Amino acid sequence: MAAILIVEDNEANMRLARLLLVNAGHSVVWAADAESGLTMAREQQPALILMDIQLPGMDGLAATRLLKQDPHTAHIPVIALTAMAMKEDREKTRLAGCDAYVIKPLRYKELYQVIDTLLNPSITPLA
Repeated sequence: MAAILIVEDNEANMRLARLLLVNAGHSVVWAADAESGLTMAREQQPALILMDIQLPGMDGLAATRLLKQDPHTAHIPVIALTAMAMKEDREKTRLAGCDAYVIKPLRYKELYQVIDTLLNPSITPLA
C-alpha cells in the first residue's frame, strides 16, 4: 500500500490513526509537531500526510501552507485532522492547501474512503 506520515501531538489519537492505517496495509511514520513533520515530509516523501490542525508551536494549517509552497512536497496530498467541525473550519483547511478534511474522533470507514480517493485518482471524488 502507501507510506503515510501522521503529524499528531495527542498520543491516543496517534495510536488510533497508526492502528487504522497499519490494519489497512499502509506503512506509517509519525511526528508529534509541525516542524518535525515538515522535515519528515521532505526527507521521506510519503504518499500522503494526515495533519492535525491544532499542534503545539506551528499549527497544522501553517505547516500545510509550507508543504504546498515547497516544490519537493507540494505534490503530497494532505488530509486535515481536526475536532473543529464548522463550515468555516473546512474552508480554512482548503485555503491552507489541505486536499481533504476528516473530523475527529476518527471513523475508520470515512478515513479509508478519503485516503483511497486521494491515493487512487480513478475513484470518484468525495462530495
